[in-house]
Amino acid sequence: MPSQVSAAQFARAQVGPALDSPNARREVLRRLYEGPHGRERLRLPYRRAASAFMDWQVHRGLLRPLDAATPGSAWWRAVNQRALSDGWEALGLCVGMPGEPTTQSVAAAVEFIRAPSPRTWYRAHNLSVVSAYLEHRELAEAESRTERFFMNVVLLRVLYAHALVSAPRLALGWLRPAAPFLGDPRLGMTGVFLSISRILPDRYPLGDDVETYVAREHGFGRLLDHGVIAPRLDLLYGWSARTLAEPRLAGLLQGGIPVYNWPAQDTEPWRPQPSLLVRAVRRGLPAPRRNPVAGP
Repeated sequence: MPSQVSAAQFARAQVGPALDSPNARREVLRRLYEGPHGRERLRLPYRRAASAFMDWQVHRGLLRPLDAATPGSAWWRAVNQRALSDGWEALGLCVGMPGEPTTQSVAAAVEFIRAPSPRTWYRAHNLSVVSAYLEHRELAEAESRTERFFMNVVLLRVLYAHALVSAPRLALGWLRPAAPFLGDPRLGMTGVFLSISRILPDRYPLGDDVETYVAREHGFGRLLDHGVIAPRLDLLYGWSARTLAEPRLAGLLQGGIPVYNWPAQDTEPWRPQPSLLVRAVRRGLPAPRRNPVAGP
């Protein structure tokens, strides 16, 4: 690219032409992790987690053009676009294109490219996701109650996956030695924590009967969400807000209820009757009494 092209312009040139083709978006993501210069071999294994999240969105039809016979989701398309754009702008900066990071999330992506690690990957990925959530609340309002419920599920899952790597004591208590392995985005186990495909049907849009979908949740997912993550939500959102340097994130949880475009008084889907196994997990793996210091 000519030297006068800024990194932000470079990102728009890479991402813009792909926006109305889900498969083209996949290709843009694939190329992002392959180069063109620098530490490609160190970054490439992280494409596993990024691609799994992208594939889930494509499979559901979330990224279809808005003028398609069955349109995609304007909100999900915007969130996906933010992650792609941040990555390509960061790559442009790292290969010498002019400019400064236009957002905190781009700066985090630059840090990952220069020093790839599970911690820097999660910080870059999650800061892009959280920034897009906060930027596109108006688009989220147009989605169904069920879709907005699962927006919150996706958010708490990606925050928890980050904590497994960067705050293992918060995430798993006395089982913390296993946490970095379980959350490592280079390994297949990460998909267990990020995937909600066994809860959501493989289609878009959804109806408004949240409770029906929650009742179908796979046993492990129910155990993870209600036995492990739910008791830690206050600590998790607070820790994530500090780690991502995004204080508004803490406001997306009220009284233990995720409230991204969700009324805090609508508690029923978040507090189903716990099974005996969920109760046992809560007793055997209690949440810390206060926010522990990140690390082993």
